[in-house]
Amino acid sequence: MTPGGPRGDTAPGGDTAGTGLRDDAARTVRAALGALQQLVGGFGTAVRALGVLLWLVLSAVTAPIGVGLLLAIGALRALHRLAGRERERLGRWGPEVVAPDAPPGGLRAALGDPTTRRELRWLVRHGTLGLLLGWLAILLPLAAVRDATFPLWWRLVPDGVTSTSLGFGVAHSWTAAASVALLGVAWVAVIMGLTPGMARLQARPGRSLLAVGPDTDLSLRVAELTATRAAALDAHATELRRIERSLHDGTQNRIVTVTVLLGAARRMVARDPSGAEELLERAQSAAEQALAELRTVSRSILPPVLADRGLAGALSGLAANCAVPCHIDVEAPQRCAASVEATAYFVVAEALTNIAKHSGATSAAVTVRGRGGRLALRIEDDGRGGADEDGGSGLSGIRRRVAAHDGTLTVASPPGGPTVLEVDLPAGA
Repeated sequence: MTPGGPRGDTAPGGDTAGTGLRDDAARTVRAALGALQQLVGGFGTAVRALGVLLWLVLSAVTAPIGVGLLLAIGALRALHRLAGRERERLGRWGPEVVAPDAPPGGLRAALGDPTTRRELRWLVRHGTLGLLLGWLAILLPLAAVRDATFPLWWRLVPDGVTSTSLGFGVAHSWTAAASVALLGVAWVAVIMGLTPGMARLQARPGRSLLAVGPDTDLSLRVAELTATRAAALDAHATELRRIERSLHDGTQNRIVTVTVLLGAARRMVARDPSGAEELLERAQSAAEQALAELRTVSRSILPPVLADRGLAGALSGLAANCAVPCHIDVEAPQRCAASVEATAYFVVAEALTNIAKHSGATSAAVTVRGRGGRLALRIEDDGRGGADEDGGSGLSGIRRRVAAHDGTLTVASPPGGPTVLEVDLPAGA
């Protein structure tokens, strides 16, 4: 073995290990940032939960004089609205929290309703523990930034003022200031290590208490899933018919033409070489057209650009080819399932085609956001509006595609514009 052999053998492994460490670090940072966003969002609902909780306590205290009964009715309505908002928030950051049936409106019936009792238990937990965890998610980054940057401005601190975010210690030298910076690094490590668990702890009461109970009738949800499955099968059948029609009416006819021209050229090659050459040129042209149509059909099934450049690159290509100036803004840190990305690509392609053909718009914008296990699309134009789903605008096809993934489509297109399409899809695995 040559002296350079061992180094040559270990270098690839070292590169792989370095790449793996970078990937792990990137995943850790993304997880911590996502957890911080989730915790801060939970802090917002926790503040409201504390307000509703105090409202209910005030209602109970003033109930003997009759005022509390009126306050309790409003407090219960606020509780139901807040619980619904929390279900939506948790659904953006993970699996959907299926809401139970609407609780009764009367005060006496509501107090005996299992859903209301479960929401009250969630209110107490989220308004206390959830509030504390959200507050820590705000304080930890502030403490990390404050302590990590302390060596840059420690000389500006008045004498006798503590140097750390914990409230003790006074820096009188660069060494002491640098030790405060080390504390800032420790705060960063705490954020990276603990915030994902804090986010799960904050969300646990909502996922366990705001979802349907074990005794809840899920027939409505089963009906929704049955309709979704039917929409998926319908979308699949429609896509197969489109592919079959494209192959039969286009590519197949081209290939038949090539066959006929080649047969005629073979018969003419002996008696009329120049005519045979002309037929061969026509056959070659027809074969090239058939190949181009085959590529078009294959790209419509699953565009290769999705695999090569991802959703952002694929949508940028659509915007570049759109007849209307289009701005693309994609923020999706992680790749979605291939079928979901294909659906998102189809939705944007169909929407931009409609904008170019029917809207009379001068500009369009496509916004894509991926977070919390969901992929949200927003397509907007400044056209004349008045889009009709039943008028052959392609919106029904978009709705079928979206419903096949258990997603939602919202269309706002008043006469005079603007037209806004909002699509929410599960990101998938």
